[in-house]
Formats: sequence, structure tokens, C-alpha cells
Amino acid sequence: MSNELGEYLRQLRGKNSLREIAERSNGKLSHNVISTAEKGVGTHGNSYIPSPEKLKAFSEVYGVSYSRLMSLAGYAEDTPEWASEDDVIELEKMLDENANMSFGGESLTPEQKQRVQDILTTLFWEELQKQKKGGADE
Repeated sequence: MSNELGEYLRQLRGKNSLREIAERSNGKLSHNVISTAEKGVGTHGNSYIPSPEKLKAFSEVYGVSYSRLMSLAGYAEDTPEWASEDDVIELEKMLDENANMSFGGESLTPEQKQRVQDILTTLFWEELQKQKKGGADE
């Protein structure tokens, strides 16, 4: 069984120790979680996939795309084969651009834009996780 996510996380860590990465996460990741995520194997030999919250922490520590980590972990569904790049509106990319965004007539600060992006990302992945588990409300 391939552990593409674990291999990617190990590559991102490079020569840094598990404890160094744990310290950089400001308490969001322990060295045990980092090691387990890289191995892809949890206690009793069960496969291990980090939660969306842990993946968010990894994305912040390593400065990589949260969406990419979610995809590698199997939370994200692929874009349909028939869809071209022009068919997909990437809200995350739009929020990352320096476009002036406002709400209620007030321009959003970069921190507010990041918060909007974090909230939308969390909502998206939580809903997708519910759907995959068969518990989505209709």
C-alpha cells in the first residue's frame, strides 16, 4: 500500500528532527503525531490518516498547500475528468490574490482574508468528510 502523504511529509521535514517540527507547530503537532503521519501506521498496525486539523497544522509548519495535503490524505475528491482548468473556479486562489475584497462596505485586511479562507476550507473539508462517511444532511 502506498503512503504518498507520509512520504511527502517526510520529504518536507528533510533533516529537521521530529521535535524541531513539533516545536515549530506551537503545540498543534506532537513528535509522535508527526512520526505516525509519516509512517502512515498507527497503534496496533492500523493505517493512520491525520485529521483535517492536523493537516492544517502541517500545512502551516511546512508552508505548503492545505488542499494538497487533504488530497494526498484522501479527503478530497478529484475534479471530474471532463472539467477543464477553465471550468474550475478556485476560490482559494482568488483569496490568495491581492484583490481588494470587502464586506459590508469595509475592505478586508490580509488577516481577515486569511480567516475567511481558513473558515471556508474547514467547512468544505468537514462537509466532504461527512459525505464520505454517508452522514451528509440532505
